Amino acid sequence: MGFLAFLLLGLIAGAIAKAILPGRQGGGWIATLLLGVVGAFLGGWLGSVIFGVGLEEFWSIQTWLLAIGGAIIVLVIYGLIVGRSKRN
Repeated sequence: MGFLAFLLLGLIAGAIAKAILPGRQGGGWIATLLLGVVGAFLGGWLGSVIFGVGLEEFWSIQTWLLAIGGAIIVLVIYGLIVGRSKRN
């Protein structure tokens, strides 16, 4: 998968993860892109370690599920870190 395709995958996966999770998450499109790309990396790594599948093709359902799952994990961690710093 090319670099631009990976960025597009990260942006869309981050936006879907934000839509799935309840509550209001901070950050605009840049934060969504960064969290989505980090989540796609995490999802691809976890998928290759646990299931033996990674981020191979842009139009593969496995790629999208791994990227969205990774973005959800990263978004939850991001929410815990930002939420904790706002309380202090």
